[in-house]
Amino acid sequence: MNPVVILIIGITLVIGMIIVLRVNAFVALITAAIVVSLLAPGDLAEKITRVAGAFGSVVGAIGIVIALAAVIGKCLMDSGAADRIVRSFLKLLGEKRAPTALMLSGFVLSIPVFFDTVFYLLVPLARSLWRTTRKNYVLYATAIVTGGAITHTLVPPTPGPLFMANRFGIDLGLMIVMGVIVGLPTAALGLLICKLINRFMDIPMRSYAGEQEIESPDDSQLPSLFVSLLPVILPIILISANTVTKTLADAEHAARLGAGDVQNWSAFNVSLAGKPAEEPSAAARLMSLLSGDVQQSIREGATTGSFSPESQSRALTALNNLLADSGLYETDAFAGIILPAEAEKMLAKGLGRASPAQVEHFNRLMLEEVFGEQIKPHVWNTPKRKVSAVAAVLGNPNLALLFSATIAMFVLVRTRGLSLKELSGKMDTALMSGGIIILITAGGGAFGAMLRAAGIKSCLENLLGGQGQTVGIVLLLSAFAVAAVMKFAQGSGTVSMITTSSMFAAMGITSEMLGCNIVYLAMVIGSGSLVGDWMNNSGFWIFARMSVLTETETLKSWTILTGTLGVIGMGFTLILAHLWPMMPPV
Repeated sequence: MNPVVILIIGITLVIGMIIVLRVNAFVALITAAIVVSLLAPGDLAEKITRVAGAFGSVVGAIGIVIALAAVIGKCLMDSGAADRIVRSFLKLLGEKRAPTALMLSGFVLSIPVFFDTVFYLLVPLARSLWRTTRKNYVLYATAIVTGGAITHTLVPPTPGPLFMANRFGIDLGLMIVMGVIVGLPTAALGLLICKLINRFMDIPMRSYAGEQEIESPDDSQLPSLFVSLLPVILPIILISANTVTKTLADAEHAARLGAGDVQNWSAFNVSLAGKPAEEPSAAARLMSLLSGDVQQSIREGATTGSFSPESQSRALTALNNLLADSGLYETDAFAGIILPAEAEKMLAKGLGRASPAQVEHFNRLMLEEVFGEQIKPHVWNTPKRKVSAVAAVLGNPNLALLFSATIAMFVLVRTRGLSLKELSGKMDTALMSGGIIILITAGGGAFGAMLRAAGIKSCLENLLGGQGQTVGIVLLLSAFAVAAVMKFAQGSGTVSMITTSSMFAAMGITSEMLGCNIVYLAMVIGSGSLVGDWMNNSGFWIFARMSVLTETETLKSWTILTGTLGVIGMGFTLILAHLWPMMPPV
């Protein structure tokens, strides 16, 4: 069956089951994944097992992070740490800048805490501010949405952004940094939109029908600001440190050939330009990939036994370009070559997702094995690489969030005086809510994997027929539009991000096709998932109920605001993609 037809069937199943049949998102996604897998090419006996395999791979990648994030959020709420962060922002900025304080509070807290929980926490403060000022109630309520909605859709470890980072192979530290870079100016402009909405909707605060107002605890009952912020900022610091140290270590390009690394040019040229072999060989493979002029100079050097410094420099440049080629290694060409254990591991993981520096390292190891003493062994574990290795352990998202969860649990126990049994009960509650999110995200991952198996990538390549800036803009705008349509159709921003990113990941989109780093694709999908927010979204009703607004008032405030935030976020993303494309090094 045509891959495009399979794609349409899969998307129709997901939307139809969620909207028409009111089926849980996980059941809809996993059903669509199984149907797509049955329609896709492959052995019939493996069509169901590959769905389970794809599901398990996603759980292995993000399951621990989501579960720990749920624990951290629960502890922050119950210990009063989240309340302390909000009050500190209000105290720092003052009553006149209360909307900014509420926006920043929502922005920070929605990183480790799910949006609906953040809104439950902050809306009593908005109501309290109205009692003091007797004005700007809609401004206070929408300011919370502005900060919380942005990080919920752009910054891990919230499920949608976390899934996109994993699906597109984006470094988690880069995803966090870019989410903040795009999110902060978007939220700042969003606050201006809140003020415009407030001007046209001068609505006073209304009392809850038959419900008591939530009483805020006294300041003396709350943990300190540093302790409150620590579970939030610690994983960000550790993950970002991992990204920074890895970038610095990769920038050394320790595996590249330098002057003196080829210890015997005469012997090297003879080995490289030796008589054409009937069977494939590593030397012949390497020689065939070099340009004609470089091949000619190597052959002349092999014949004459002399190789000028200029020729050496050109040959080194050409060889270093080949070191960055993840497709240099071929099984037939390198048959009989005993791979070092380190290279075996890298090959087993797949060179397609390795960083350029790791590819250079692998290929350099290959050359050292093939050409023996002619090429000097390189030093990979430089001081910067050793620091990066330590940071990679501490900055692993699973370990970083485990540290954060441990601190958050300690703060909860110390602040509220809980017994271990009571703490266990609260963790059970948190993990049950996180478990649902894990199932949905893994179901979306399996759906995307089956779309890839259907061959949608080749269809996209034929459709685009190229790459570059124009194609990149079309792809980014298309991703934004698909995410917006998915959000409007089924209501959940998380499901919109999961489904849309699964579709585009299945198409095999790369940074080269976009003309910019693929992290920008994740940014426009996250932005698109804010558009088309109306009555089929649970957040719509949470905002309406907790703010005590009518459905019409919520459409005029919540729906307009979230849609505008999505458009602004997309605009900032496109500008950054043009000015700062961050193309991977070659």
